[in-house]
Amino acid sequence: MRLHTHTWGEGDRVALLIHGIMADHRTWRKVGPALAERGYRVIAVDLRGHGASGRGEYSTELFVDDLVETLPADAELAIGHSLGGLALSLAVERLRPARAIYSDPAWNVNSEQEVVGPEVFVQLKSASREMVAGFNPRWEAEDVDIELATLRLWDENTALGLAPMFGADMVPAKAVVPSLVQFADGSFLYDATEAARLEARGFEVRTVKGAGHTIHRDDFEGFMASLEGWI
Repeated sequence: MRLHTHTWGEGDRVALLIHGIMADHRTWRKVGPALAERGYRVIAVDLRGHGASGRGEYSTELFVDDLVETLPADAELAIGHSLGGLALSLAVERLRPARAIYSDPAWNVNSEQEVVGPEVFVQLKSASREMVAGFNPRWEAEDVDIELATLRLWDENTALGLAPMFGADMVPAKAVVPSLVQFADGSFLYDATEAARLEARGFEVRTVKGAGHTIHRDDFEGFMASLEGWI
């Protein structure tokens, strides 16, 4: 499936942005322009079932194939958040970016916790403003507005299609290209043991102190600072 994309900038250097579940390209409203100011032509997708992209069947494999069909290979930079990080890692051999950044990627959901299912995400489809703001106390009001708008557009069946990943260990065996894994300090996905495992597999690991799972919205300045040397 060819995905809807949004572009910032006109630079010769290409950067790719891949959002997480329930979001769309608007989650990158600060990151896209910031990279464009650094000379990148920034291309952000709406994954299938999200934003302005098409609907249909849903599986991890289909998310990955869509990225390969839509995005240019050999970009200078690719950043994936959460589900976007998982999809990027599975597409990276075909997309071949010069550098990959995985922002709190959904590689190991529930690895050390009681396993929950996709129905948890489905329930968030009807989240109220108060709930979104309460879950994300550091977000700006505009980000809360965007989250509510994207939830209205989001097809909750995407979560059901991803059921096999819940409780599965999907951590890559190695860093295929030079790769940074960016952890949220308050991540529900990772701990020091997991960080050590990733470093042993060739990934650089950095933590953004005080940030929650959606680092680029919780602490934009901290997000960008943690990318020093990578962008």
